[in-house]
Amino acid sequence: MNKDMNRREFLKIVGITAATSTAALTGCAKSEPGRKPGQGEIPKDLMTLRVNSKTGDRVSLLGYGMMRLPTMPASDGRGDTVDQEAVNELVDYAIAHGVNYFDTSPVYVQGWSETSTGIALKRHPRDKYFIATKLSNFSNYTRENSIAMYRKSFEDLQVDYIDYYLLHSIGNGGIETFRARYIDNGMIDFLLEERRAGRIRNLGFSFHGTKEVFDEVLTMDDQVHWDFVQIQLNYVDWQHASGNNVNADYLYAELQKRGIQAVIMEPLLGGRLSRVPEHIATRLLQRRPEVSVASWAFRFAGSPEGVLTVLSGMTYMEHLQDNLHTYSPLSPLTDEEKDFLEETARLMLQYPTIPCNDCKYCMPCPYGIDIPAVLLHYNKCVNEGNIVTSSQNEGYQRARRAFLVGYDRSVPRLRQADHCIGCGQCNPHCPQSIDIPKEMQRIDHFVEQLKQNTL
Repeated sequence: MNKDMNRREFLKIVGITAATSTAALTGCAKSEPGRKPGQGEIPKDLMTLRVNSKTGDRVSLLGYGMMRLPTMPASDGRGDTVDQEAVNELVDYAIAHGVNYFDTSPVYVQGWSETSTGIALKRHPRDKYFIATKLSNFSNYTRENSIAMYRKSFEDLQVDYIDYYLLHSIGNGGIETFRARYIDNGMIDFLLEERRAGRIRNLGFSFHGTKEVFDEVLTMDDQVHWDFVQIQLNYVDWQHASGNNVNADYLYAELQKRGIQAVIMEPLLGGRLSRVPEHIATRLLQRRPEVSVASWAFRFAGSPEGVLTVLSGMTYMEHLQDNLHTYSPLSPLTDEEKDFLEETARLMLQYPTIPCNDCKYCMPCPYGIDIPAVLLHYNKCVNEGNIVTSSQNEGYQRARRAFLVGYDRSVPRLRQADHCIGCGQCNPHCPQSIDIPKEMQRIDHFVEQLKQNTL
């Protein structure tokens, strides 16, 4: 298959399934562990609001991340497509209960998120919501392509101004890549002109990468005057960020020094903080049995006063309702509870999960591998104790069967790790800096050992 195959060509082959197939298998189904539906009526007028210090916007602390939209089988029987009726229902319910910040991108849901978001929001008065989207020029940095992407966002979202516009996922590829995407092609100057013209109301960036890149881009604040910055923040990454990522406490502190408000992504660490090992879930539920495991993570992310909004990719009504309970209104963490979550983070680190956040930036794979599904199945088995290192281990046969049966159910055979040839096309796109081919080969070797019963 052509390594340069674009997303729309990929959709013709497998639809949006690759963007969503892991959802029902790894915690996005209605029976998701860590969620607690039926907690009583949700008030419509108690959403915690944070004030944008530069514009005065009153922003809901819960922001809707439009990256994991519900899907349904396509009418032609080839793959899935966005379930627009379900998206409309979720957006209507969110707005009715005080949510007013909606975050999307040209690349989310294999390129369909902005269109779907625009359709859902167009049914509401424009002053009832704030739209955030991004310049996601990951592979084609030319000025012409970047401006075309920018203008297409207005068309797909059906708006004449964008409330919060971001340079998307800076840090991947280092400072040279950042300069190529935004400086050398003149895009920063273009976007500053758009902000002056009022077509962009707030300009910021989202960050994954090294401390050096973050520090250098932040120093541009003297010329650019960043209005906000989107960072990954949760109770594990606060002091224990994995890979090349930077501890969230450092990122947040640097923003505070400059008076820049933070938008939070990955409060659940790609869902891993709602799908915790059983004894950690028990620890959290014993402390507050009336709320969900996930609510601890959302309370942590929303407690810092410099946080403007916390994004959550809510695929199902259950997700939305659970988060509304947490933020209507927010009960900020006490110092003692923060210490409790730091202890919980240290317990989580004892489980060698791969830091995949199911963002799907690695997709499509030119060889058809469902990379997120493979990694999330492996992580699920780590959390459930179904990764064994020797056939002499107690419970080996049970764990072996659980891994292999679950693998075939979670990932179609033609999309499993054994089809990876190590081309590395995925690696530059991973915000968590995972060496994906290396992990594919390691998991495939583990699977073959299990099949041959040779561990």
